[in-house]
Amino acid sequence: MIILIDAGNTRIKFGWVQPETGHREARALALPHAELEQVDAWLRQLPAAPTGAIGVNVAGAAMAGRLQAHMAKYMPAIDWARSQASALDVHNHYRQPGQLGPDRWVALLGLAQRMRAMHPSAPAPAMLASFGTATTIDTLVPQETDSPRSGNTHTDNGNTPPRQNNTTGLEQHYAFRGGLILPGPALMNASLAQATAHLPEAQGPTADFPTDTHQAIVTGIAAAQAGAVLRQWLATLDSCGAAPRLYASGGGWPLVKDETQRLLNAAQARLGVSGDPIEWLANPVLDGLASLAQFASNCGDQPQNE
Repeated sequence: MIILIDAGNTRIKFGWVQPETGHREARALALPHAELEQVDAWLRQLPAAPTGAIGVNVAGAAMAGRLQAHMAKYMPAIDWARSQASALDVHNHYRQPGQLGPDRWVALLGLAQRMRAMHPSAPAPAMLASFGTATTIDTLVPQETDSPRSGNTHTDNGNTPPRQNNTTGLEQHYAFRGGLILPGPALMNASLAQATAHLPEAQGPTADFPTDTHQAIVTGIAAAQAGAVLRQWLATLDSCGAAPRLYASGGGWPLVKDETQRLLNAAQARLGVSGDPIEWLANPVLDGLASLAQFASNCGDQPQNE
């Protein structure tokens, strides 16, 4: 059993996977940074003894040290996953692949595996919008290959990073085309309250034409977030000739869900494009870590300690 660790800016999530079967936790454990010690009780009730841990950390070196020291009594050193040019047949188009946040990269590895399961014979583009402290909106597109196991890849623009020795037998290759970063919904709200003399931290429903300050702020934030998602959806549609499947995650999603789905529905209707509702992913980073734990032993791109 491999422990999965997603150390985010405000919380740490824990899960597990049996690499041989892919069996996962029924529900992830989420703890504030100050309550890390509560993971002990969770570890003691696991169905099997952990044999290792793989994680992503965007909470800084001090948190990595705390986690490493705390988990040492249960298992060997944590493998901290890092962004790479290529892993699990997903290719990273960032100019400097290591600059991409490891949480975004690992979540995309999990999303690619989800898309392979959903579309085994017809690869489709996908987007992941994560609404946390920051909002990130990332796009995956199918990538044609000479052969799933040949090691040679082709794209329409010639910008794919060189293929590494990471043949996994996953059969479908994807490319991370790039993505957006913007302040998350709560951060937008707080910045208005903190940087102005009279604006509150607003709550409430959105409106087409807001008629009070709270409504104006809430609607403005939702419109900014939804507009960024729609921008990337349209860019992916134009680039790929197919509408991307859209996934959402993060604690800020309920604040912008209705506006985002409304804008997407309107765009689909005007363009005559069919599409599925936006799908919620509870733990996309843990999903990606589980994919690494299952498949990395078959490839050269295994996680490494930082």
